[in-house]
Amino acid sequence: MDGHRSDGSIPGTGGAAAWNGHPPGHNRPVRHGRIHWYSPDELSAEQQAIYDGVIRKYGLEPPFELTDDKGRLHGPFNAMLAAPGVGAALQNLSAAVGSRMSLSARVREIIILAVATARASEFEWFAHRRTAVAVGITEDEIAALGGHATPGSFTAADRAALDFARSLLRDRDASDACYSAAEAHFGEAGAVEIITLVGYYDLLATLLRTLRVPQP
Repeated sequence: MDGHRSDGSIPGTGGAAAWNGHPPGHNRPVRHGRIHWYSPDELSAEQQAIYDGVIRKYGLEPPFELTDDKGRLHGPFNAMLAAPGVGAALQNLSAAVGSRMSLSARVREIIILAVATARASEFEWFAHRRTAVAVGITEDEIAALGGHATPGSFTAADRAALDFARSLLRDRDASDACYSAAEAHFGEAGAVEIITLVGYYDLLATLLRTLRVPQP
């Protein structure tokens, strides 16, 4: 699919781990991309609360493998542990956009895939593609979204959400017509939720890319 490589590597890294100045076999801290990879036995109370919140949010059927065999978190969640002062707020926002929105799961995933495509975020695409299928977005629709197109099968509400999200990603703004279309379908609260959802996943895309976070 255009813009999303199949080898799981992040653009600009070549898919290889960076040399960190230690010879092979040296006993050194394990890195997760550019930062330390935190194991459960070294967490502070503040970090443990974030860790528990991540596990609690996804339950028994996470969209991707949340931890490795040592219990260390994959994805952006390890970064939340690295800076728990802001990580706790991010984890709370993650929980809110996942379960406390009026937007349907389908609309949420359309918006998230739009962010992943616009920001060429391989991890977000990997993490949410399967969820998109589970909430009824077809393979053809997913392919169109990944190619920056609008699926012909989309409803008027789907298109309004997608157009609004793309406007925010492109211009950090929306025209009166674009905003009004979103508000007509989703209400004032829904329009604010779309802005928040785009902003949250845009932030995660920057975090994932800059920290060179690998896929599980």
